[in-house]
Amino acid sequence: MSRRQGAQLGQISDFDLRLIRVFKAVVDSGGFTAAEAVLGISRSAISIHMGDLEARTGLKLCQRGRSGFALTEEGREVYRAGLQLLAAMETFRTEVNALHRHLRGELNIGITDNLVSLPHMRITHALAALKEAGPEVRINIHMIPPSEVEVGVMDGHLHVGVVPTIGPLAGLDYRPLYGETVQLYCGEAHPLFQRDDAGISDAELAAADAVVPSFALPPDGQRCHEPLQGTATATDREGIAFLVLTGRYIGFLPEHFAARWVDEGRLRALRPDAWHYQVDYSTITRRGRRPHLVLETFLDALYARPPAHRRLPAED
Repeated sequence: MSRRQGAQLGQISDFDLRLIRVFKAVVDSGGFTAAEAVLGISRSAISIHMGDLEARTGLKLCQRGRSGFALTEEGREVYRAGLQLLAAMETFRTEVNALHRHLRGELNIGITDNLVSLPHMRITHALAALKEAGPEVRINIHMIPPSEVEVGVMDGHLHVGVVPTIGPLAGLDYRPLYGETVQLYCGEAHPLFQRDDAGISDAELAAADAVVPSFALPPDGQRCHEPLQGTATATDREGIAFLVLTGRYIGFLPEHFAARWVDEGRLRALRPDAWHYQVDYSTITRRGRRPHLVLETFLDALYARPPAHRRLPAED
């Protein structure tokens, strides 16, 4: 039995909230060891906190040992309840902030991978503007697949997301942000690398080993991939780049993402006039959401007229 008879959680204290945050970090990190860097405390301290939370709730929350870290059934329920509690606290803080018109709290944003290389840097500039307007705001970025971004915004633990506009979900508001051009590439060691585009036929491209994505594509992207001979798959664009750079595969990559390797002479686009498609991106927020001053400030900056390019501290 994982329940400890007779123990019930009474009034929630600041100490309890800290225990819940530690528990959330452990679950999100997949174990005690991985959570050390996130929490900035030792594994033994994390273990003590977890023991305190189990004592406070009267429940066995996880199994840990040689087989790894795993939540019990009760642990999954406590994790879900903890997310709801933390989200409710953030909502309370946001609504109080709105009364003072002073930016405090958090912005939890989910982003699809490899958008940082877009040349206009709208997300980067909006984050910079938010930090300037609210120095005390804590920004938490989650780099996760589009489906997880949508789920996170739906359940409230993400305030906003940036995802490809492929299959809009009911309950979310989609606002167009920008688009990217995706082209077919090969690596410098590939037999097609030195060939002129005029001499490369559709049949040759269709016969070449290709890496195809296992993530969702817009209709134009699906049509471009249909003729290819998919002999490898990848769950994200970075995985596609790894395989294309081997010189053994061709594959589609966003033009801005591939640009660094094109400039180095390690990749080239194949028949870009014909073999390309467009992916449109949108910001998503939960429909009917409550007022959130931090979120609205970020969105206002995101959709403002793009500023003249200025060198940011993180840029080389």
